[in-house]
Amino acid sequence: MSTDDPRPSGGGLLLTDVTLTYPDGDGRLTALDRVSLTAAPGTLTAVVGPSGSGKSSLLAVAATLTAPDTGQVVVAGHDAATLSAGERARLRRASIGIVFQQPNLLASLTCVEQLQVMAHLDGRRAAGARARALDLLDRVGIADHAKHRPHRLSGGQRQRVNIARALMNEPSVLLIDEPTSALDHERGAAVVSLLAELTHATGTATVMVTHDHSHLVHADQALEVIDGRLGVLSSTTT
Repeated sequence: MSTDDPRPSGGGLLLTDVTLTYPDGDGRLTALDRVSLTAAPGTLTAVVGPSGSGKSSLLAVAATLTAPDTGQVVVAGHDAATLSAGERARLRRASIGIVFQQPNLLASLTCVEQLQVMAHLDGRRAAGARARALDLLDRVGIADHAKHRPHRLSGGQRQRVNIARALMNEPSVLLIDEPTSALDHERGAAVVSLLAELTHATGTATVMVTHDHSHLVHADQALEVIDGRLGVLSSTTT
């Protein structure tokens, strides 16, 4: 991976035979057990599973925030294990967007400024960044709130800003952690529908962890984590 141009080529996410363990008393707790996952560009992969099954660990490994004990993690054509810590940080900044469960917007910034901060961290020109930020806010349906600060937004509107912010630097991979947990069913369904639409339109490889099986109707593939093992979900019924 070139240090002159940290933005990698290609797209998609590939996890192969990934195992992750944590210290647990005198032994080790297995969070992920030989997990393999392929998320192609332009597809939405939904991952469900009970609490403590390994969903959060899966996202942490996919985001290159946690290195697995064994196995391979490839983001946008780059094997994370071959990169230095600095290169992994640049890879995350250039090619991975993360939508957290809580938007965590900066209280002092307007909606458009929330997105412009991301572009500034990526070294983008201010003029082009503002135009892209306004375009993204329009695509998520809140262009008329561009100058509003978070306290003037509803929960669903804040989550839409959160999504737009994650897309600001044109990531190859979009990782989403329970995006509807703080929303009612109607607003949650609208957010997941939007995520599917943006995934197909922008060509990101999107992986979404969700507890709500009703959202699986929007997914291109549905997977389930049980005791650290990942498999195809046998049923998408609630």
